[in-house]
Amino acid sequence: MTATTPATAGTFRITRRRRAVRALVVTSALGAAAGALFVLTMMVGSFRLGAAEVVASVLHLRDDPSVDFVVRELRLPTAASALAVGLALGAAGTIFQQLLGNPLASPDFVGITSGAGFAAVTGIVLLQAGGPVVSGLALCGAVVAALLMYVLAWRDGVAGYRFILIGIGVALFFDGLIGYMLTRARLSEARQAVHWLTGSVGQAGAGELRLLLGALVFLLPVALVLRRQLRALELGDDTARALGLRTELSRAGLLATAVALVALAVAVAGPIVFVALVAGPIANRLLGPATGGIVPAALAGAVLLLTADLVAVHLLPAPLPTGVVTGAVGAPYLLWLLATTNRQGDGG
Repeated sequence: MTATTPATAGTFRITRRRRAVRALVVTSALGAAAGALFVLTMMVGSFRLGAAEVVASVLHLRDDPSVDFVVRELRLPTAASALAVGLALGAAGTIFQQLLGNPLASPDFVGITSGAGFAAVTGIVLLQAGGPVVSGLALCGAVVAALLMYVLAWRDGVAGYRFILIGIGVALFFDGLIGYMLTRARLSEARQAVHWLTGSVGQAGAGELRLLLGALVFLLPVALVLRRQLRALELGDDTARALGLRTELSRAGLLATAVALVALAVAVAGPIVFVALVAGPIANRLLGPATGGIVPAALAGAVLLLTADLVAVHLLPAPLPTGVVTGAVGAPYLLWLLATTNRQGDGG
């Protein structure tokens, strides 16, 4: 025992160091990719710009009225929206998946985005609302849907599998209400509602975007602080309690953080599908043994959404909403995930 213990401890330290190095490399690479795509989004278009011109305009290093107008007024809001929404959806998606112990546990499927969609469509159809009012209603709808699911799923605590089933039921309920509202809408209102439901990073105003950016500055550090609790909860409630964790309080705090991120993202860009579902598994595949990182998942979400926006606007014959591209890419992944999860028997 005395001979093997130092060797075991040394092996553990080496493995831990390798995981930390790999996590740092992957996080740095994803951050660099997100930054490059952020700049590229502002370079391309009918008026092409160089990377140096874009960076100088964003950082106010040079005074060029024509370039500043194109970058700051036309392209920066869209690029910042794609970056912020991607970060929020990526972080929220991996929190849901780890907390509920299911790779299919995404805000897309557990009713949160459907609640936001119903509130937004109701505002468009009944109130003829637009802009900030629709975003505010979507935010409220997402929060109400999350609270409804939490209350319905509570039974001496919240179990992951029960929460997912309740969430699917809530999603179907709100989807039915959305369909009913669309049947009562005029053609112009139905067109506006369907466009919002598809999701697009260029449809939010400056106020909503500033709110999301401010929330990210606060909520992402909160998620990192809660990461230890998330790791403990992944081991099971009994183990988490043995480690001194207040399981339900920690679970509620993590769910509240993820719901706030999703609600604000949906308020800015509409219910863009599959980014929250895909970002975490992509980051985990890159991280290898060092899985579960919230920051890498958030950066993966930003890379996905910035890429999808570039494809939707610049690489297709006609510009399309961003959600069309994410849906087209995410649907085959969902089918593959359903097939492999069913074979492995780890679907929750």
